[in-house]
Amino acid sequence: MASIDEKNILTILGQQIMPGGKKTINFNMAKLYTTTSVDVPIIIYRSKKPGPCVLITAGIHGDEISGVEIVRQIIAKKINRPTRGTIVCIPVLNVFGFLNMSRDFPDGRDLNRVFPGSKHGSLASRFAFQFVNKILPIADFCLDFHTGGAHRFNVPQIRVDQDDERLCEYAKIFNAPFTVFSKNITKSYRSTCTKMNKPILLFEGGKSQISDKRIAREGVLGTMRILRHLNMLQPEFEVPEENETSVIIENSSWIRAKYSGLLHLKSACGDLVEKGQIIATITDPYGSFRHRVKSPYHGYLINANEASLVYQGDAIFHISTTAAVYEKGRSKKKI
Repeated sequence: MASIDEKNILTILGQQIMPGGKKTINFNMAKLYTTTSVDVPIIIYRSKKPGPCVLITAGIHGDEISGVEIVRQIIAKKINRPTRGTIVCIPVLNVFGFLNMSRDFPDGRDLNRVFPGSKHGSLASRFAFQFVNKILPIADFCLDFHTGGAHRFNVPQIRVDQDDERLCEYAKIFNAPFTVFSKNITKSYRSTCTKMNKPILLFEGGKSQISDKRIAREGVLGTMRILRHLNMLQPEFEVPEENETSVIIENSSWIRAKYSGLLHLKSACGDLVEKGQIIATITDPYGSFRHRVKSPYHGYLINANEASLVYQGDAIFHISTTAAVYEKGRSKKKI
């Protein structure tokens, strides 16, 4: 069990980290077929001054490289060395998936759909159980970094439950270009944190198996804004100006392919498009068929399928149906 006692001594996985200390602890859960241990490194930095504990994670899906890159930069740039409290970084939660560039655990399960896990369940479920019971208890605030799955590219966004006023305020502080109102998914890491009364911001951006510099920059800057708000950011770090506009996606819908074929995008992820605007075409390989995909709404494209080929029914775009734009120094504007 992880804990911080009244003397401000942090105990995690049986190891103690004193105030002002630092340590990398290997969280070992299983072995490869070759009996080689698979370790999940946990990088911990503590200030001598007491304060909150921030847990920063990525790679819950092993192929989400941009999230891993965000946490890597936070460590490499020494942003994770707090002026007060503790920062715990886990760049790759699903090491199995990371090794294979796979979203899932070796048992075929999605780690983000088995929380809080089971002591005697599948490998993914056992890992979730150990994480929830041995690491998560020390956290006062959580940041979790993700990307779009498969060929789908997500705009840089924070996802929060609209009914959670506290998290909505944290989302404003993080100041990603987009904030998407999204209910918690059953058995997800985010849902478990909510049940344990631990505030969590879920960041999405980019697509799987790709490291995107722009996405990484938004994730790192947002983390710095949160740490500055918590009075944990070292004074030598200057956080650049916040985004000029912040788009709040209140409701959204998927646009799906009506035909199978080659997909040609005419609009980019993040674009504001008009109702009836041609945003993609679908063709056959033989030059005899061409279908124009028109936007059914006036809204922002927050996810785009960048695959070259699609089947009928595949999601092509995720578009806002109602949204609000907050401009610096100006009032909210509905679109």
